[in-house]
Amino acid sequence: MKRICGFTALFLACVIFAGCAAHIHQVGSGAQGNSMTEARQWYILWGLVPINDVDTHSMTEGATNYTIKTEQSALDVVINIFTGMVTVGSRTVTVTK
Repeated sequence: MKRICGFTALFLACVIFAGCAAHIHQVGSGAQGNSMTEARQWYILWGLVPINDVDTHSMTEGATNYTIKTEQSALDVVINIFTGMVTVGSRTVTVTK
């Protein structure tokens, strides 16, 4: 029973603190609305080599004021639990206009 409680506490801590690894960049005056576009960036070798290219410029669709947020979301944590064994990881890139 102690082992299950410990695992549950560890899992919840990972989910709760996953949002702490976020980088936010404001361009112009920052986001003026709540229109969001989201993409997933994939890496191998524990984040050293990117697999795909997330083009934030095309995600803005010509907007001049927007906010770019890159984070390891709760979904990324769950994905990385399974893909981390083969050194593949992901991060979420969100552009808010």
